[in-house]
Amino acid sequence: MTFTSHLAVLGAASLIALAVPASAQSPKMKPAARMEKHESTAQLKGEAKITPAAARATALARVPGARVKSSELERENGKLVYSFDIATKGKSGIDEVLVDAITGAVVGDVVHETPRMEAAEKKAEAKEMKMEKKAAKKP
Repeated sequence: MTFTSHLAVLGAASLIALAVPASAQSPKMKPAARMEKHESTAQLKGEAKITPAAARATALARVPGARVKSSELERENGKLVYSFDIATKGKSGIDEVLVDAITGAVVGDVVHETPRMEAAEKKAEAKEMKMEKKAAKKP
């Protein structure tokens, strides 16, 4: 290959790189993460293969003698999961159990959140919701 051919190949590669949107080039933000904000509950439910009741039973089996305090269907780290906050009598805080909404398997370890951690998470979620509402109001 001649020097001129090398330059032509490099030039073409540069044009291709410039034609790809910056968001697609960024390794920091995965496509699933960008889509998470715009998925409706109905879309998530339509994608789930496991029923909420089956996922709940799986989560409670991981924390015997507990009760579900709250739950939600969400996409976390690109994976569709049911997230359960489970309270155990005589134990402060909650245990969070994630159940894969496609396979029904528990995702990762059961994570214990202290009351302080739980409050910080709620505060961050409230702030995020406020920012989303504000962004939605802008034309």
